[in-house]
Amino acid sequence: MLEILQYSFMQNALIAGVLIAVICSVMGVFLVLRRMSLIGDGLAHISFGGIAAGFFFGVYPLLSALIFAVLAAFGIERLKKMKVYGDAAIAIFFSFGLALGVVIISFSKGFTADLFSYLFGSILAVSAADLVFILALGLATMAVIWAFYKELLYITFDEDSARASGIAVERVNMLLIILTAMAVVIAMRIVGILLVSSFIVIPASIALLLCKNFRQAMLVSVAIGISSSILGLFASYYLDLAAGGAIVLVLVALFFAALVYKKLRTE
Repeated sequence: MLEILQYSFMQNALIAGVLIAVICSVMGVFLVLRRMSLIGDGLAHISFGGIAAGFFFGVYPLLSALIFAVLAAFGIERLKKMKVYGDAAIAIFFSFGLALGVVIISFSKGFTADLFSYLFGSILAVSAADLVFILALGLATMAVIWAFYKELLYITFDEDSARASGIAVERVNMLLIILTAMAVVIAMRIVGILLVSSFIVIPASIALLLCKNFRQAMLVSVAIGISSSILGLFASYYLDLAAGGAIVLVLVALFFAALVYKKLRTE
């Protein structure tokens, strides 16, 4: 059963999967409680343009995707301050990222296969350089969450009271979106751009169904993210499935199992 650990590509994928699960599961609890679940999907699609630009200009794709996602995060917040509705702001940058990616692809025909691995995720695609990038970005994300945990928690449950108490709510909101952009870029290597929001939203949604306090929900979300990542990668290897799809299908199965469990407990 553990023969897959003999292969370096599976070792890389499992390490990356666990790291990504921790980061995305923690971020997901904040985002789901704040009803910002779709921001991950929007930033993921925006970063498609960054991935394509990275291949076109010979830049490390995850780095160019991060730059695009962070700039889009600033742009979304700027549009919101100009009285553009949040979902409309996300849709505008969402459309820009996709359109830019499509245009860049039309100019070049040499990186279509590589770009495909970013769209849907790939076990074989996780390199040592990806691991270093994911680890560095992940540590930075977790350090910022730890440093601003109280502020993030406060605005998650009561933004008006947080503002009245002197917390710079707009800055903390901006920080949350930037952290989400970082989590999205980290996750796309395993689950791909098209499924990345699922890896952020579903573990948190399951945890919030089962748990009654925030810290417990965060721990359960992380446990679900890690277990689904490992199970999905094992299924991908032994059943010859796409890694991202396998992980998300495990998460969806766990979500419905949690729904049934909660229903049985309340009856």
